[in-house]
Amino acid sequence: MLKALSELMGVSGDEGRVREYLRDKIGKHVAELVEDPYGNLIVRKGKQKKPRILLAAHMDEVGFMITGIEKSGLLRFHAIGMMTGVLMAKRVSIGEDEVSGVIGHKPIHLAKKEEMKKMPDLKDLFIDIGVSSKDAASKLVQVGDYATFDTQFHDNGDFIRGKAFDDRIGCYILLQLIMKSDLPLYYAFTVQEEVGLRGARIAAYRVNPDVALAVDTTASGEWPTDKDVAQYPVIGKGPIITVADRSVICDEKIVGLLRDTADERRIPYQMKKPMIGGTDAGAMHLIRAGVRTAVVSIAARYIHSPLAIVSKKDITSAVKLIDYSIKKIIRKEKLWA
Repeated sequence: MLKALSELMGVSGDEGRVREYLRDKIGKHVAELVEDPYGNLIVRKGKQKKPRILLAAHMDEVGFMITGIEKSGLLRFHAIGMMTGVLMAKRVSIGEDEVSGVIGHKPIHLAKKEEMKKMPDLKDLFIDIGVSSKDAASKLVQVGDYATFDTQFHDNGDFIRGKAFDDRIGCYILLQLIMKSDLPLYYAFTVQEEVGLRGARIAAYRVNPDVALAVDTTASGEWPTDKDVAQYPVIGKGPIITVADRSVICDEKIVGLLRDTADERRIPYQMKKPMIGGTDAGAMHLIRAGVRTAVVSIAARYIHSPLAIVSKKDITSAVKLIDYSIKKIIRKEKLWA
């Protein structure tokens, strides 16, 4: 399932393939399944009672939208959530027909010295689909088409690599909980997280939870440097609990419960360096009168790029941590009233 989720195209605003895949997998395991007008997939498992709990993971991935077609047949594009340094010479797949292309730039032999010393601007990049005119390109691609990286999933036993792990990993974790646990919960597979946490705001308003938990990925701190980066998480050392990021200061009772649960169950975990990144929690905690909200993440190398690497052990540990923690939240229902 994780291979299938990773390889599906689902750029922000174009999550339909991911949504249909998830709907097919979970339909027989849930009591209620709703697709809201904005595209979120919201499901209910079991008979709800206090506290009302919502787990959320976003379906969308970083990618591209085609914004123009040159006379030469080269495509102009807008990139969602990426720096140009990870784009050049990368293979992409465009639109419903999955037209193949490559991201191009002025050849290094023709670049001026000052151009070679800096990162190119996005406006200087283009997508080449192997045609030589606007008419030929327009028969294959339209302005407004979405595109994503043409990256195949790979499993080497300990680690996996592929595209869209942010946040198909979270979607996979929710799938595991839905299929293997009978806990009475709401689950939301949200849209457009990468462009402003938009779907989560709508999904949380609909569910009106007492407690919400965003399940996502976060960047690992593994790169050569002269400075100490030990405060950043690394893959293979367990799921990550957030105290605060740029979008939310997490509920201290939920954070404490997550840490206590991990210690009691001997589940390895890490703490995220505060005030970095953001997740659907940033939207969910502000709904209605406010929601007790926290975040559990998986460390991933090279997120928001053509390929990421994740530890399967971290995923397994995250499923256990969330499952045991939700059971404890339900038992201590008076704390969340």
